[in-house]
Amino acid sequence: MRGVRGRPASAGPTASAAEAIAKISPARAVAFEILTLVGEGKGHSDDLLHSLPTEALSPEDRNLATALVMGVLRWQIALDARLAKLLARPDQRLAEPVALALRMGAFQLLQMDRIPAHAVLNESVEMCRAAGQPHAAGMVNAVLRKLAAAQKPGTRIFESPAAFAERLGHPLWLVERWVAAYGREAALAICEYDQREPVAGTLFVEESAASAEATPQMDDGSRLVAELAAAAMPLVAGRAARVWDCCSAPGGKTLVLARRLVVAEILATDRSAKRLAQMAARLRRYAYAERVRCAVVDASAAPPEDEREVKFDLILCDVPCSGTGTLARNPEIRHPLRVAELARQADRQRAILTGALGRLAAGGRLVYSTCSLEPEENEQVVEAVASGAGVRRISVGPLIARLAEAGVLRQDVASALIGSAVRDGALRMLPGVHGCDGFFAVVLERA
Repeated sequence: MRGVRGRPASAGPTASAAEAIAKISPARAVAFEILTLVGEGKGHSDDLLHSLPTEALSPEDRNLATALVMGVLRWQIALDARLAKLLARPDQRLAEPVALALRMGAFQLLQMDRIPAHAVLNESVEMCRAAGQPHAAGMVNAVLRKLAAAQKPGTRIFESPAAFAERLGHPLWLVERWVAAYGREAALAICEYDQREPVAGTLFVEESAASAEATPQMDDGSRLVAELAAAAMPLVAGRAARVWDCCSAPGGKTLVLARRLVVAEILATDRSAKRLAQMAARLRRYAYAERVRCAVVDASAAPPEDEREVKFDLILCDVPCSGTGTLARNPEIRHPLRVAELARQADRQRAILTGALGRLAAGGRLVYSTCSLEPEENEQVVEAVASGAGVRRISVGPLIARLAEAGVLRQDVASALIGSAVRDGALRMLPGVHGCDGFFAVVLERA
């Protein structure tokens, strides 16, 4: 269902808008507002779900608002496909508030069986009226009634990529890429994983309560990349090792490096002053991060003249990317993403990797990583930059084994990763296959 511009603000509110607003529960009102802002590109769901309107809700309403926002974003493609079949004209263009009221109603009917259908229908209709779309109220009521009465689709013996892409709410072009790169079964597993709430803490050895207090809260994939980087630290004699986390915000990986490399001098940089300030405030909560120096730096740019001779023994280059490995955690990424964005990201990634390699010391190691599943942002970036940069690839397999020997990574997980997630010496984790978000990581060493 493609949205069009709604009723102009200059037309003024409808007569029933105020009464309609009063009939909408706080949780659904906040969810509707957040989804509207996300759809307009005015915020990220995670940030908006931690904003003042959400924090003002009761715990129960906050949980419901979160479930509605994340659920509608995850299932939007599938919801639109089901709803289009119930419209008088399947290609009918709907005002965005109307489309959103239908999606929220459909998600509750199809995925939240504890909510009575009559409550879903009533509040969906009131949302249309509150948003200045009273003429659509009857249509919304009729479509959702049809959906509530319809039989659930049967289980297919075999699904084409197009069928499971639609059923599991993913863009077909993206699923087709995953099928080509990883095979049909892996692509299906990725889509299924993306539709579930992520579960943390499945890869690592459980820590004692005392040590767990000092462990930064982060997803398993991000932590594994940071742990691999720390394990890749080369031996440095006669001085403190120099470490650079060159795209460090929001700081979780920096904290892991600080915790593991207790005598290293660590520089954490980001080109965003705002993100860096937020990260610095986070680091101050951890005593072991006192040695970390923060600075606003664009890693792709030439360093200041007084720092050009400074070389680093270890560089973590966790570059900005499309994030297609994190759709379970960031469901809205899938909707505006287009294939042209991958080329734009790759241009930026090559520039960052080139700049970082220029500051890598002899014998030093660099870890290049992304949370993308796309070859343009991973293997192709490394091949384009590293081939003529005087570096060689170090396999991540022994580093994974070392983490298991140190009691950081579970032994069974390490064995599984070495057996299925290490390709040509690089780490390639797939959602639904390896138990966490999708990540790519490669270790490069300067001769």
